[in-house]
This record gives sequence, structure tokens and C-alpha cells, in this order.
Amino acid sequence: MKPDVSGPAVIRCRGVWKIFGRSGVARLDDRDALDDAALSAKGLSAAVRDVTLDVARGEIFVIMGLSGSGKSTLMRCMTHLGPASRGEVLIEGQEIAGLSSDELRIIRRDKMGMVFQDFALMPHKTVQRNIAFPLEVAGAPPAIIAARTAELIGLVGLEGREQYYPSELSGGQKQRVGIARSLVNNPRIWFLDEPFSALDPIIRYELQTELLRLQKELAKTVVFVTHDFDEAIRLANRIAIMRDGRVIQIDTPERLVLAPADDYVRRFTRRVDRLAILTVGALADPSQAGEGEPLAASALVRDVLGRILSTSRGTPVVDAAGRLRGAVTKEAVAAALSVCEALP
Repeated sequence: MKPDVSGPAVIRCRGVWKIFGRSGVARLDDRDALDDAALSAKGLSAAVRDVTLDVARGEIFVIMGLSGSGKSTLMRCMTHLGPASRGEVLIEGQEIAGLSSDELRIIRRDKMGMVFQDFALMPHKTVQRNIAFPLEVAGAPPAIIAARTAELIGLVGLEGREQYYPSELSGGQKQRVGIARSLVNNPRIWFLDEPFSALDPIIRYELQTELLRLQKELAKTVVFVTHDFDEAIRLANRIAIMRDGRVIQIDTPERLVLAPADDYVRRFTRRVDRLAILTVGALADPSQAGEGEPLAASALVRDVLGRILSTSRGTPVVDAAGRLRGAVTKEAVAAALSVCEALP
């Protein structure tokens, strides 16, 4: 069960554009027109278009869309690996476009961890040395490197493989090394770009479970890019769905299912298991009190369906602080599922 998140914004994007052209990428003047005709006349194209969003402290924020939608490019703007052509990206209130190379290196080293689809492990280094590498580059004392590396090896379940080389590891084990390496500096913000997409379904599910476990234990702010809606709804507190460089909708998984912004979003939600997404809080009627032992608002309908169906007056629903949110009834569940099934 994912925790409720309502902390302050750690990442802010304001009117972010990313423009590509024949002569490279440049930051555009605010007076430059950005409609398709004006861009085309200059031999330019937009990969990210006017994106404004906030990522709250402690949440798993998923960016998803089809191939070419701009999701990975947007993440690169957030990390300044691919600076925005126009707009602002602020990390903990600091506008990263104005940082010097040294300042940017420090913020990446001290605040950010990154994991990519390509494991990017160094083949000539063992598991232990691959994980320790960021600390070695930072000049950390050997005792701290040894202790922190051992801690991370335990955290991701690689005990006994410390002296293995990447060629001796499975795909899932390599990704665990990449995850551990990204966490060795204890970053506050964790960026993951399609980290599990090259893995088989069983290993992928196991690593999703591992990610949720790590997040529960470490409480990082996570930005996660994927094209897989099932993966997104399993991991995310909120999801931003992109198309042609624009963010079409930002919402919780259940709100995307119950109120898709357009047919594009609706297509992503069409075949998902609604009972595995909808929470009782989303279906609670505040005008009803219900009867019996209350349910947590964050509980999945699937997990408590028997209780909901067993009462005629509805079941009370309370938030994380124990405050009554109303009651959920079997009629509300039936209505929500009927609406979802009616979607074309």
C-alpha cells in the first residue's frame, strides 16, 4: 500500500520546452514563437512542450506515454542532463539553469540518484566496486566506503555476490547493482528512466516490489519514467501522461481511471483491473456514515470487497488521521465499475 503524500514541492517545472534542430539545441528567447509553423520554418521541433508540474517530497511521480511522447526528455530537463530550451526547472527552490558546472556537479552528487534502462556497469569492476564508485570519486574515507557499500548490498539483496563481475550476474542482479550504486550517496531525489523495461515479466515484478519496499524504508522523492500503465499504477502516487511533448493529465491512478481527460488517456486505462486500482476513499460518500468497523481510505476495493458487499448501509471510511470520510456502499462500487466498463 502506497503512503499518502502531501509534502512541499521538491521539483518544480514551469513552462518547460525542449527544442531540437539541425544545429543543436539552444535556449530560446522568450520572444520566439513556439507554434509548429514557426518552429518548422526554423528547422526546429519540440520534444517537450510547455510542461508545468510539481513533484512533492516523498512521492513516486511517474511520467508515462508512448515512445516519442517526450517522457525521457522531460526527465533529462529535470536533471539538467538535457537543459530546457525555455522555462524553469527548480530543485528544492533552486533554479538549475543558473548553476555553474561545479554547482551542478555538487547538486547531482549530493541530491540526485539516477538509474537508466542501460545498467551502465563497469565490466572490470566487481559488484562491490561498482556500487562504491561514486563514493570513491567523491574521495570518501575507505571505512565509510566499506560500511556504506555493505549496507547497500544488504539493502538490495546481493549478499554473497560482492566479488562477482557484471558478466556473472543476471539482468535483475545487474539492475540491483545499478539501484544500489544510485543510492550509495544517499540522494534525496531519485530519477529512474525505464529501469525495468528490458527485464522479463517475473524479474520486473520482483524489482517493482523491491522499489516499493525501498521507498517505504528510505522515503525518497522518486521520478519514474515508463511506457507501461500497469507498472505506473502499481508504483505511482501520481501519474503524468504525455503525448507529443505535452502533459495531457496529471492525477492519481484511480482518478485517471474514473475521469480520463480524453480518449488518449482512456486508451491507457481500458484494460486495467479496476478493483486493483480503486480505493474506498475515492468512492466514499461523505453524506453517509455507514456501519461497522471503518475501512482505511487508502484500502483497495479489491482487498475489502467482501466487507463492502456484506453491509446494506455502507461501510465507514476514515483517513490516515482517523477522521470519517463518509461511507462506501456496494452501489457505489457497482456504479464505478459500470462507468469504467462503459468507456469505449
